[in-house]
Amino acid sequence: MPGDYYETLGVKRDASDEDIKKAYRKLARQYHPDRNPGDKQAEAKFKEIQAAYDVLSDKTKRSNYDRFGNAEGAGFGGGRGEPGGGFHWGGGQGGFQQVDPAMAQDIFRQMFGGGDMGDLGEIFGGRRGRNRSRRAEPPQEVESDVTVPFLTAVVGDTVTLNVDGRQLDVKIPAGIEEGQVLRLAGQGPGGGNLRLRIHIQPHPYFRREGNNIILEVPLALPEAVLGTRVDVPTIDGSRLSVKIPPGASSGARLRLRGKGIKGGDQYIEVKVIVPAPKDDRSRELIEEFARLNPQNPRSGLGWG
Repeated sequence: MPGDYYETLGVKRDASDEDIKKAYRKLARQYHPDRNPGDKQAEAKFKEIQAAYDVLSDKTKRSNYDRFGNAEGAGFGGGRGEPGGGFHWGGGQGGFQQVDPAMAQDIFRQMFGGGDMGDLGEIFGGRRGRNRSRRAEPPQEVESDVTVPFLTAVVGDTVTLNVDGRQLDVKIPAGIEEGQVLRLAGQGPGGGNLRLRIHIQPHPYFRREGNNIILEVPLALPEAVLGTRVDVPTIDGSRLSVKIPPGASSGARLRLRGKGIKGGDQYIEVKVIVPAPKDDRSRELIEEFARLNPQNPRSGLGWG
């Protein structure tokens, strides 16, 4: 005797169809034989889950299960006589005679009272009732996490990924974002769908803000004060010579239009590296520079 189907799926008896489907998918992924090779307990549990879902996902079977404790109804068979024929009722010298399903329902109402007769037409109707075959097992949809290089996610490429022991050639679209899901139809277990959740490796010097690329460029103090030119890399593999204007401060950004992701921009972010004076002469020069170029960078902050 099978256990309670609702308990098997871990749902309440008034659970919605969507709740039942979600519970089934979660448990089916957990106990699927492909994920538990050689585990007989997992295999048995998977069969119980399938049996429970087969009944609770079918409105008629679920209704019968809720009312009678099984999926087939109150247990009235085809009766004697023609196999699979209509309901038969004893009487007369001729033995059993076949009764029309509608008449049988009227008799049932008279004996047991009125009310919704539900699927009695199917119970009594034999061949004239709906002939339901066993519900086909739905294909499994599984999710797997994969990690791709930063530049692959930015410019797009076809990569070979190892997913659950299988090698798949997957096209990564340009500009895919961290956590985005790619859905591969028919690539999961049993011909189901495979969902790939994408994770992106960090880059040694590029970072991303939406469709914009940020490149931090360190500058020596004289370069920041006097201005300079710096050759910088871009995500397409080329290098550009960028003019840094005099007086550049840490955090300042210069834009390279259209050098980002899918029409975005690349930004050069300045980072000034300030050395400590190595000797008295160096200190004197800095102090003289400060006298000639007075500055209060904290003015206007409200607290400076």
